[in-house]
Amino acid sequence: MQSIDWSVYIITDERAAGQRSLPEVVSAAIQGGATVVQLRAKTMTTRAMVELGHALHAITRAAGIPLIVNDRIDVALAIDAEGVHVGQDDMHAVLARRLIGPERILGISTATVAQAQQAERDGADYLGVGDIFGTPSKPDAGPPIGLPRLAEIVRAVHIPILAIGGITLDNAASVIEAGAIGVSVISAVVGAADPAVAARQLRERIAAARSKQPV
Repeated sequence: MQSIDWSVYIITDERAAGQRSLPEVVSAAIQGGATVVQLRAKTMTTRAMVELGHALHAITRAAGIPLIVNDRIDVALAIDAEGVHVGQDDMHAVLARRLIGPERILGISTATVAQAQQAERDGADYLGVGDIFGTPSKPDAGPPIGLPRLAEIVRAVHIPILAIGGITLDNAASVIEAGAIGVSVISAVVGAADPAVAARQLRERIAAARSKQPV
């Protein structure tokens, strides 16, 4: 997987999916234009998460896009996922990199310039920066950091930055204008009535915002 399109990075959430299965939702989102999928299942048993991971990986592999596993390095290795994403309270990035090796993708959640710069030094391939606007999907996310902080972090590092936290179709362009390479979403796509349409509209909005930026 040489080049990654980070435009629309979706994160799985059983509650957001409602009565629909996550493979069904992810498949629709990819058809609409999702470019990266993260398997996040904080309350799922290990066995169930591995089974879901295999099902999702079959879908993402067929589409030629990466599957990232949140926090659970054991699950990522078990299903041969393309990468892992860790937060500030998860396994240290240096240890995560040692376990997954140099070829897999390592993403790290950050909210400050200092965290972002440390994550880059520790070997992160990309950063999930936020909470930008305030999110209903993660009650413990803390106060929103806003667009000025996002722009400050973008200027402080040299790796791709995904904006996360309360991203919607209406505000997606603003995070791209602030320097993010893409958006990371749960509710906006996984929770949408039609994930395919939601992903397509989001990707179009991001492409339009990029086209207005100076080359």
